[in-house]
Amino acid sequence: MSRIDLTCIIDDDPIFVFGARRIMEMADFCSSFMIFKNGKDALDNLKPILESGRQLPDIILLDINMPIMDGWEFLDEFIKIECNQEITIYIVSSSIDPMDMKRVENYENVSNYIVKPISPDTLNIIKKDFA
Repeated sequence: MSRIDLTCIIDDDPIFVFGARRIMEMADFCSSFMIFKNGKDALDNLKPILESGRQLPDIILLDINMPIMDGWEFLDEFIKIECNQEITIYIVSSSIDPMDMKRVENYENVSNYIVKPISPDTLNIIKKDFA
């Protein structure tokens, strides 16, 4: 199974970020992390990386309910940016609203919708998808 180099977590909940990062470290899920508190921070930091050709995240774990710019707004802007590297995006949310789960189907660059919390089993599924 190939190792994921860089995982990006976009989530405003510090407890979730801490827990997800800890579980990923224990599972030897990836080599490093990028963490952003909302979609705007993520876009402001990822866009220059995309444009310069520097290393991009292999996987983005994206919350949808965040202040300033939510996950849906982030996706709408992110898909407009030209990118030569495939980035696998997972929505990771506490929302069990069927409308949110259905809405994810409108984004072909989103691999799956994961309901929080993240578990080691969830990470194994993501890693299998990535391999």
